[in-house]
Amino acid sequence: MIRFNPGAPRGVPPRFLSRLRSLAVPTAWGAVAVAYRLTCPLARDDALGARLVSSAVLCAVGTGIVLHFRRRMLREVRHARRIAEAAQSVLLRPPPPRVEGLAVAAVHLSADRGARIGGDLYEVTATEHGVRAVIGDVRGHGLGAVRTGAAVLGSFREAAHDEKSLAGVLRRLERAMDRHLREWAHSGHPAPDGAPAAEEFVTVLLLEIHPDGEVHALNCGHPWPYRLTGAGAGAEPLAHADPLPPLGLFPLPGELPATACGRLLPGDTLVLHTDGAEEARDTDGRFFPLGDVLAEAVRDRPQTPQAVLRTVLTALLDHSVGPPKDDVALLILRNERCSPPTRQTHGVSRSATADR
Repeated sequence: MIRFNPGAPRGVPPRFLSRLRSLAVPTAWGAVAVAYRLTCPLARDDALGARLVSSAVLCAVGTGIVLHFRRRMLREVRHARRIAEAAQSVLLRPPPPRVEGLAVAAVHLSADRGARIGGDLYEVTATEHGVRAVIGDVRGHGLGAVRTGAAVLGSFREAAHDEKSLAGVLRRLERAMDRHLREWAHSGHPAPDGAPAAEEFVTVLLLEIHPDGEVHALNCGHPWPYRLTGAGAGAEPLAHADPLPPLGLFPLPGELPATACGRLLPGDTLVLHTDGAEEARDTDGRFFPLGDVLAEAVRDRPQTPQAVLRTVLTALLDHSVGPPKDDVALLILRNERCSPPTRQTHGVSRSATADR
């Protein structure tokens, strides 16, 4: 898009004018130094006092130039950071606090210093087929993993509403991943961590929660989420079924039956996570006990998703003594719906029918 500046001379590029304005202050400081050198008698005096004054003037000029460029660089860094945050919020946007009676909380910790997103992804949305959620983990981290995650997330946001079954959603994600890897291989750019595109993959967990609390899942190499019961009985894996292979490594099988995971009762909570949460190590090399921390968080009474999230993050950062070495994503869903009404059968008794 070409922007027109009415105040700019015709034929002069706006970028040239911007650079010219940025040189105005250094040029002014330089003019001050030259004018002092040519017109001030102290500049040509060899006395110690005159030399000290000349040194102070030159030092002030140099400091002014350095401060000007420093302020300009800080403005550019802040502007680039605002642009990056806007792009990141579009890619990994924060979920709404409630989705169709489910309280939601999520967080992402990037392993790259200065970045807010990485190779982990999550999303939750309400559809006519129920509440559908996804959490995934791209191999590696950094900008390459962000591109792969963007391809998978973009496909999910459309397929979650278009496809009637979870299997259809997963097929769409597989096609999006294959298309992304082909484009990546043909572009000639190196893949994340320098690995060839053929070795790239992403683990994905799809969940579908119906209005009555029934939960169905499709798992492609991802850790199963934890279920926190409303009675405070502890944390247990949502299912124990063997997962499918991650997307990108092998083609999915012809049949994709969803795993029935029972009902998410009112007050129950699901904690979806990436493997960076369980694989975080302390100084002695011990893994982070995510299940034990979750069980302790709800031992006395059920907690809100935000409270569970704060408890896990505090324990995780204390355990790993600083930022994690791998990306970490947590997505927490708590069923705050009322119990569905019991269906009553209004039938005619056999005796009444016989009397007729």
